[in-house]
Amino acid sequence: MDELDSAIIRLLQTDARQSNRELARQLGIAPSTCLERVRSLTRRGVIRGYHADIDPAALNRGVQAMVSVQVRPLSRAVINAFKASAAEMPEVMSVFVLAGGDDFLLHVGVQDLDHLHAFLLDHLSKRKEIVGFRTSVVFQQVQKAVPTRLEDA
Repeated sequence: MDELDSAIIRLLQTDARQSNRELARQLGIAPSTCLERVRSLTRRGVIRGYHADIDPAALNRGVQAMVSVQVRPLSRAVINAFKASAAEMPEVMSVFVLAGGDDFLLHVGVQDLDHLHAFLLDHLSKRKEIVGFRTSVVFQQVQKAVPTRLEDA
């Protein structure tokens, strides 16, 4: 990736809905050059897609939490089964498989604290492979763009 690719990524992370013509104008390059660069970034897997940034509170998910989960036995079958099951739970927004003291981190979004409590009791505490979990309620989230180069971080 060169500086132009990095600039394209920064601009698309800010507003992925802008037209190719507008993107090219901001970069000071021809629209055809810009389009080819974006297509190349997509082919190479740097750009994986374009997504809407949704406010969880607008979808009645005003309470978010991070739930650290430990499972046993630690086997590929147990890890894959729990990962698939957690990803299907409507309350779970993201599933992270971890190394270290915890095996999973679940990003959960629910209506209120009562629903969070119900989720923990109904979906996690009853599962035989879960030997422990800890919950941290999220007060605020600051989301930032992915730096295009480590030197920019």
